[in-house]
Amino acid sequence: MARNEQLIRQHKILQILERVRFGKTIQELRDDLVDELGLSSIHTRTVQRDLDALQAAGIDVDATETQRGKVWKLGPRYKQGHRISASATELIALSLGRDLMFPLVGTPFWVGIESFWNKIREEIPETVLNHYQKYRRTLRVMGIPTKNYERHFGMIKSLNRAILEHRVCDVVYASTGKSPQQRLIEPYAIALFHSSLYVIAAACEEEDPEKRIRSFKIDRFEKVDPLDKWFKPLAEDEVNRALDGSFGIFLSSQPNNYRIRISARAARWLQEDPWHPDQEIHTLKNGDIELSVKAAHDLEILPRVLQLGSDAEVLAPAASRAAIKSMIEAMLQQYR
Repeated sequence: MARNEQLIRQHKILQILERVRFGKTIQELRDDLVDELGLSSIHTRTVQRDLDALQAAGIDVDATETQRGKVWKLGPRYKQGHRISASATELIALSLGRDLMFPLVGTPFWVGIESFWNKIREEIPETVLNHYQKYRRTLRVMGIPTKNYERHFGMIKSLNRAILEHRVCDVVYASTGKSPQQRLIEPYAIALFHSSLYVIAAACEEEDPEKRIRSFKIDRFEKVDPLDKWFKPLAEDEVNRALDGSFGIFLSSQPNNYRIRISARAARWLQEDPWHPDQEIHTLKNGDIELSVKAAHDLEILPRVLQLGSDAEVLAPAASRAAIKSMIEAMLQQYR
């Protein structure tokens, strides 16, 4: 069995034992593992080997004889080893990070964020907490769209499990402007981009290896069903290459090269808020600038150009220049 599957089981055992005060029998642990990991079956000998491995790693988990039989539970050293302390400065930094993660409300990830945040608040001395609360009023996080993924909680949980276990998923997905379709995907990772969650996955129906890896917006999933069918995961560098070729959430191994002229008046805005860390800027004689940047799709570039109005002009590619011209002509017809 693959080592990562053993680690997933062992981590789940710790999660189960953290929730109970009086421990679990090995049979109860087995039943919980089957239920929470979606396994078809697992032998108690496998669970025993996982418990032995946790003990060998120095984790304080042990068995005691009770009326229910031998019960496994976490010892005092396990809890003491996870005591948390933080300064007021660290608390402020953590709370800002928590605010930035608000789009994850309603997901399994937010459950962990809130649990960790509450543990920290319980451990912090009152004097430090008071200092934090006073200072925090002077620093606010704004501009985070209000989203809630509560309706997708079960689907996100299933996707996360499928990613960890490398399981193919049978999904119902509604692309923009299309009716929902049933399809098979190989999920590799979940990404948070502009306050929305996406699944980086391979579309099983796509035979072209250059087009297989795509991003699927979780808002558009209507069903997620992990199958008893496994796929070989991509190497970390392969996933990174797909993401590196992207300006945003669109994925492509062969991004387009965009050239955009921006007026001297609007150049300051681009300097204050760069579009991409790898962008190149050339200053022209009249003070205008020419921006060169790579992107996988027009939708990553053209909306930004339209935001600048007449202060920006797409020079290349020619197809993108023609596309934005058509948009402007259609807008002109609407406003006549």
